[in-house]
Amino acid sequence: MRCDASRTIAHGVASTLILMLLVTCVAAQTPRLSNVDLCNGRNRTSAQPQIIGCTELIKSVDNPKVLAIAHNNRGNALTGMGDYDLAIKDYTESIKLNPDYAKPLNNRGVAYQKKGDYDRAIEDFDAAIKLDPEYASAFANRAETYQKKRDYPRALKDFDEAIRLQPALKVVWNERCWTRAITGDLQAALADCNEAIRMEPNVAAAFDSRGLTYLKLGKWESAIADFNSALRLDPKLPNARYGRGFAKLKRGDPAGGNADIAAAKTVEPNIEGEFARYGLH
Repeated sequence: MRCDASRTIAHGVASTLILMLLVTCVAAQTPRLSNVDLCNGRNRTSAQPQIIGCTELIKSVDNPKVLAIAHNNRGNALTGMGDYDLAIKDYTESIKLNPDYAKPLNNRGVAYQKKGDYDRAIEDFDAAIKLDPEYASAFANRAETYQKKRDYPRALKDFDEAIRLQPALKVVWNERCWTRAITGDLQAALADCNEAIRMEPNVAAAFDSRGLTYLKLGKWESAIADFNSALRLDPKLPNARYGRGFAKLKRGDPAGGNADIAAAKTVEPNIEGEFARYGLH
């Protein structure tokens, strides 16, 4: 995950969930430089060394703001390992230590979202945004959570704000493309996907989203080309496999279409219903 971290987006492509890792240099406040470096996740240390570094730092300092950073960063490592309950405990402690610190609120919202507790996630994103009204990552995470709740108007509003605040937040262009595609704003969706692909040409998600957009436009050959690109980058992507199969059927290739659809269903048994919700029957 990047500092503005990876998210799992609603239509099954691994993209990023936005965890903000505060790489604040606290070295001046503690002599344990190695633990500071580990806790800050420098040099791409894995989750376990980061947890150890943060734990040792928590034991050795009494500055509340430093402790808040350490608990937040340990929570990020735990979230990366999928241990959301322990991560939530660390984020909660970070918030108690420094109530004006917006990042653990955002990060706890991510952990709640991962657990499927969307309402509590939104409450945390709301609180993070209240503390920092220009917090683009919190807007993007809240948008994704609304997307998961199928509240697409609110999701789009938050994606718009995230892009306005931080246009370089690459994943959001794809997310907005996909949301616009399923709500029928297809030309705007294409523009967003084109920008997402320009920014990240080696990420399957945007090709998958643009393929979906072309499906809804009835442009079967263009859809197949994009799904081929997505599958080259991520061969196990069920949405791209199903979408390509759907386009092949529409183009008059029942053997190829049914083979792709069957392969997609082995990975995601409910994928046909998902596409039906997008208006693709």
